[in-house]
Amino acid sequence: MAHPRETREALRRAFIFGNQSLELLAIQQGVSFSTAMRWKKVAGDEGDDWEVLRSANQLASGAPEDVARAILNGLMVQVQTTLEKLSAAEDIPAQERVQLLSSLSDAYTKAIAASKKVLPETDRIATAIGTITALSQFIQSHYPQHLAAFVEIIEAFTPELEKTHAR
Repeated sequence: MAHPRETREALRRAFIFGNQSLELLAIQQGVSFSTAMRWKKVAGDEGDDWEVLRSANQLASGAPEDVARAILNGLMVQVQTTLEKLSAAEDIPAQERVQLLSSLSDAYTKAIAASKKVLPETDRIATAIGTITALSQFIQSHYPQHLAAFVEIIEAFTPELEKTHAR
């Protein structure tokens, strides 16, 4: 099925300037992921490298923290993709699989440690979200009668939290 050129251009713009995954953008544009990947590859073969343009846009658009977040986000996607491929690959011997997983885990751990230094605000927010999630799970399993009140309080507190972090 041929898609209008406008659809390809909208997907390209959103990928370069929107910092969203190609998978999500394909869904939003109503095309298959394989079609979106093909468009991206063909464009790259013709000198229109979407990844280079996306990186350049990220570098030009903000503070080093924004770039670091984009890099960390990209790494997270790569780690997830690699884990999925390793899980699906039945032809990799167990010893080699363990070595690959160990190497991936080491790279991930180092990246997270480095991001905590470059992105202290993101680390604090992640810690806060983890704490709130753990507390809500605790309330749900031990005090389910109070869960609705907890949700109401958290929702009312969110604007205050945003004010605190906006400073």
